[in-house]
Amino acid sequence: QVQLVESGGGLVRPGGSLRLSCAASGFKVDEYDIGWFRQAPGQEREGISCLSSDDTTYYPNEVKGRFTISRDSAKNTVYLQMIDLKREDEGVYYCARSRGCHLGMEEFGDWGAGTQVTVSS
Repeated sequence: QVQLVESGGGLVRPGGSLRLSCAASGFKVDEYDIGWFRQAPGQEREGISCLSSDDTTYYPNEVKGRFTISRDSAKNTVYLQMIDLKREDEGVYYCARSRGCHLGMEEFGDWGAGTQVTVSS
């Protein structure tokens, strides 16, 4: 019933921009906290953004100022706008659902299949 589908990934040049989408079904994104995560080759999955149901946003230092998370309630979709992309941003990006951004990655029980972001010149 609950589904999350990421889209918008692709090949971009360093310094370029990309907007990822997380389309939700089976629940309302307004009623849950939605996080974005990424996993680079040979590395563990890491959280890069989270949007609380009260519109509070969270970003780690490595993406702060470059990434912006937002919600479109009418479309039941959460977005991740990425600018000034760097080679180290490359990886598979996932969105996931939780009852609270503060609860940690282990509390995100529903995940999308991911979308690939490649940063190369």
